[in-house]
Amino acid sequence: MARSIWKGPFVDGYLLKKAETVRASGRNEIIKIWSRRSTILPQFVGLTFGVHNGHKHIPVNVSEDMIGHKFGEFSPTRTFHGHAADKKSKRG
Repeated sequence: MARSIWKGPFVDGYLLKKAETVRASGRNEIIKIWSRRSTILPQFVGLTFGVHNGHKHIPVNVSEDMIGHKFGEFSPTRTFHGHAADKKSKRG
């Protein structure tokens, strides 16, 4: 179920602070975050976030198309290696 409109988008508080400090400094550095549940806001466009996937931080460059989505959508947690049946049929 979607979040209520009157509540607004969910963003962890520390995330906004980190984004503001990087934007104020002017350097283009990766902001390491663990908050996959946070919504991408227009203030984040142009910044690079290192979204944690449970193993490592995956760099995500935020563009305008990503606004309204969650950070976790751009950092997959599982690696797909294919199906075992496909490998058998290709061998023969």
